[in-house]
Amino acid sequence: MLLAALPAAAQESPLPDLFADVIDVRVVNVEVVVADRKGNRIQGLDAADFALLVDGEPVPIHHFTEVDAGIARADAEGDAGDGGASALPSLAAGEPVPTSYLVFIDEYFAIRRDRDRVLEALERDLGRLGAHDRVALVAFDGQNVSQLTDWTASRGALRDAFDEARQRDSLGIMRIVDVEPAVFEPSLPDRESQALVLSRDGIRRAMSTLNLSRREREIQRSVLAATATLRSYADPPGRKVMLVLTDGWGIPDWHRQDPAGPLPPGVESIYGPLVHAANLVGYTLYPVDLPGLDPSFTSGPRGLGDPSVDYRSGESLGLQLNLSTPRTDLYSEWSQEAALAYLARETGGLPMINASRDIALAKTATDTRSYYWLGFEPPRNEDDELHDIEVRLTGRPDLRVRSRRSYLDLSRSTEVTMMVEGALLFDSALGKEVLEVQFGAPQPARGRKIVVPMKVIVPLDDITLLPMGGLWTNDVELRVTVINDSGDRSETPVETIRISGPAEPEPGQHYWYTTELVLRKREHRIVVAVHDPVSGTILTSSGTVGPE
Repeated sequence: MLLAALPAAAQESPLPDLFADVIDVRVVNVEVVVADRKGNRIQGLDAADFALLVDGEPVPIHHFTEVDAGIARADAEGDAGDGGASALPSLAAGEPVPTSYLVFIDEYFAIRRDRDRVLEALERDLGRLGAHDRVALVAFDGQNVSQLTDWTASRGALRDAFDEARQRDSLGIMRIVDVEPAVFEPSLPDRESQALVLSRDGIRRAMSTLNLSRREREIQRSVLAATATLRSYADPPGRKVMLVLTDGWGIPDWHRQDPAGPLPPGVESIYGPLVHAANLVGYTLYPVDLPGLDPSFTSGPRGLGDPSVDYRSGESLGLQLNLSTPRTDLYSEWSQEAALAYLARETGGLPMINASRDIALAKTATDTRSYYWLGFEPPRNEDDELHDIEVRLTGRPDLRVRSRRSYLDLSRSTEVTMMVEGALLFDSALGKEVLEVQFGAPQPARGRKIVVPMKVIVPLDDITLLPMGGLWTNDVELRVTVINDSGDRSETPVETIRISGPAEPEPGQHYWYTTELVLRKREHRIVVAVHDPVSGTILTSSGTVGPE
């Protein structure tokens, strides 16, 4: 999709109150798990035992609370030891700390048999949750995100939601790609190297630009839907957890890399939006590998799901290969486990792979019962820059620390774009639905495309114009995004439009802006949004546009 417009300088200002608690993140929360080498949790530490580094530089810990067995410890009310950090304002000493579990079901990639098995296990383990814990279920079908239940602690409501989830279609069989997998060459020095060799025909198919880009687009579609879901459920009370139920979220060009070394650059571009959104609003990701693993594939004690293995280092993955394994298993397992490990590790969670899929909720509940909650107040430049977070224990090399690894200093412009894209995926309203959008007759363009004239009519009653240089003016931001019936979504360009006039507008006056959409010759769902950066107002319109 292309928009024809002349850009002007954008302005920064506060966002709408509706999103203020989500966007204007004054405190970055870091949930920290501390364990010994045997995996036993360590209690009784205080703020002075921790060192918090951002981009390698130490920063003060402003808030500190220990949560032990789901209860905020008594010392959380006052000064947290020698660190001088106060308790998180939302936590009361001696009170239960609720956990909110957001379950995202990726029907676009799931196989029904595997999906239903995991859903049944989740429903069975609802009894492992605390009395104050809540669950919300959503499902993504490749086009829309559907809410199966909002936040609830009702076991009856949750059983109904799980039953509805099992009745829904599952589209994963359509995502299977015919790519020749790994073969083993006896002349190579070791089995791990042998596993990465592809036949010549397999290489040609695997490196096909068409297949690779299609696969990436399919994965990105689900990842962006999960991102929009997370941000739409951004402010529940207590600890925030997201279980991502999926299959096929691999790394398309994994075969070009050493599986024990750094991940391919593409993993950040595909999965980064979900990681950064989770870290921004304080969610921990627990991705669930729906298909699990054939026991014949590995008998190794450690793999990518083991917290002690750092997938970004040169440490061996510990996979013991069975040469009788079907040749499809190795490539898909390494690829998918690496992607799920990335999501979990960057947010401080655990990947639920292999047998863990059958105890995903119980294991997640156990993992989120005892931890330390640190908070710091970062400088806000709102420049979309990513900042590394590292938590260390002072003088305790025998203990291990797990926490989120970064936070994104999100700009307001990027935030509004994410909200517009979320409204498209959720097929829901955003802001004030007062825009009027008119489409002209489609004209044929090159290829299978059409050009659709579009007029956006903006009510000036809902826009703030300021007197500047003898004119009443404001630079507003126009965003347009579309999605077709196959779930393919356009980019969301931002056009800055200057509205100005010699006098303050009269009540009922409008401003209109004309542009063109270049679309493929099919029907699309469309969201048009105008963001007023002075007042923070978002004006929207949604509908359909196409060759008719």
